[in-house]
Amino acid sequence: MKKVTVAVALRESILDPQGVAVKGGLSQLGFAGVEEVRIGKRIELLVSDETTDAMIHEMCQKLLVNTVMEDYRFDVEEVTTV
Repeated sequence: MKKVTVAVALRESILDPQGVAVKGGLSQLGFAGVEEVRIGKRIELLVSDETTDAMIHEMCQKLLVNTVMEDYRFDVEEVTTV
């Protein structure tokens, strides 16, 4: 079995209003020096050993990620079950 972790974030060219709001909140709380905040999401999948990287890319492109506005990367980790 494999654990796939997909990290999704808005493309750099897309304004991140949630990130802007968080940056403002941090500033109001006295956390100076924060230059930029980008908010993303993390998706975890448990998949069979037969699942290939190409299949994971296809999952991302067809359902998990809005490829018009978002970029993604993923890591695959072998897991053992007891």
